[in-house]
Amino acid sequence: MLLADLRRLDLLASLSDDQLAQLLDAGVEHPFGPGDVVFHEGAPADVWWILVDGALELLRHVGRETVAVGRMDVPGRWSGGFRAWDEHGVYLATGRGVGPGRLLGVPSDRLKEFAGEWFPLGAHLIEGLNGTARAIESTVRQRSALVTLGTLSAGLAHELNNPASAAVRAVDALDGASASLLDSLGRLAKAGISAGQFSELDALRQEVEPPAGLPDPLRVAEREDALSSWLADHGVGRDWIVAPALAAAGVDVAWCERAAGVLEPAALEPGLDWVAATLSMTTLLAEVRESTRRVSELVAAVRTYSQMDRAARQRVDLHEGLESTLLVMGHKLRQGIKVVRRYGSDVPLLDGYPGELNQVWTNLIDNAADAMDGTGTLTVTTRPDGEDVVVEINDTGSGMPPEVASRAFDAFFTTKDVGKGTGLGLDVAQRIVQERHHGSITIDSRPGSTTVRVRLPRTSSGG
Repeated sequence: MLLADLRRLDLLASLSDDQLAQLLDAGVEHPFGPGDVVFHEGAPADVWWILVDGALELLRHVGRETVAVGRMDVPGRWSGGFRAWDEHGVYLATGRGVGPGRLLGVPSDRLKEFAGEWFPLGAHLIEGLNGTARAIESTVRQRSALVTLGTLSAGLAHELNNPASAAVRAVDALDGASASLLDSLGRLAKAGISAGQFSELDALRQEVEPPAGLPDPLRVAEREDALSSWLADHGVGRDWIVAPALAAAGVDVAWCERAAGVLEPAALEPGLDWVAATLSMTTLLAEVRESTRRVSELVAAVRTYSQMDRAARQRVDLHEGLESTLLVMGHKLRQGIKVVRRYGSDVPLLDGYPGELNQVWTNLIDNAADAMDGTGTLTVTTRPDGEDVVVEINDTGSGMPPEVASRAFDAFFTTKDVGKGTGLGLDVAQRIVQERHHGSITIDSRPGSTTVRVRLPRTSSGG
């Protein structure tokens, strides 16, 4: 390698020929070819690599996948050498050749000597900055991760609590209904009910069809009052237990008159008790079935949201990811927020990282919910657009002032109070969309309507 090779690098433009000669003498020329690995992620960063020509792709392990996170493709770009400032410094990625090229490798101890001799103040500042940045980044990452985990965990716990509590209540009630059913059967036997009478009573029971959907409380109350009066007139005790169960199932006085025509007077009370207990058990079993279905649905949504047991890069169903995110974020979309889905029927699958896209949807939906302060309409739209797919998250909040919208994607910029939000800034969402998926993300905001538009290519080479 010649002195002229280093002189043309902008990185080293401020060095004298003598300094370049010392650097060249301390370093080793390292040629590489396509697929050649120069340095490994996690290995001690004890060599400062300067790219002279060619290109390296930078790879990192994410879960079980190897993901490209960047490239060194401009002469003068560098990597490693961190042990000149940090005794624990390691390579942050693996460097692998894209094509033929050359690097100059300078040992980190020599780099430290040169920096201390040529730029003593700069070397001191770099060492201090490195230590400070490492401490701050570690603290911020931990805090952000805890805030995000806490927010999602609280939301999931809230979502799971309702069906779980309903299932527990239904199971407790089933115990009482089962005991009542067995007791009524024993009393029917003592009353001397015949097989034919029991068959006729069971046929009447099977005619009862509980109303679909939520019943009208007023009509149920009126029916219950009428049934209580009828039961009292016919000497049926425990009307406060039997009447509500029959009324909720849609039974009226006319049906009770038919039952009285089938049963002997001594068998009327246990017979209606048996019907009421049977109907209660059917209703309670339906509640248990619906509650456990809801819990199972939530678990499946969380699995989809987290992309557990899936490859990092895959064919992505945007609607599946959006739905799982809406479900996980459901605790923020209750009360006065209406969710409108405008999904295109012809939206294709695309190549990407669904777990990372779900982080983007989480951030955008969380921001939209906060902007509406509990009241408004959240509209999620998807549509194909040429070779791209567009996802729009619109809220009816107060909108962003121009000075806020212009800085929305700046790192560390936020308008939220401490402890609020997902811990994932729009700058991170932008990097996921642009660098990882080669797409774009824009904001169109005015009072009463803010739309965040994410454009993703159907296929990409990955980032």
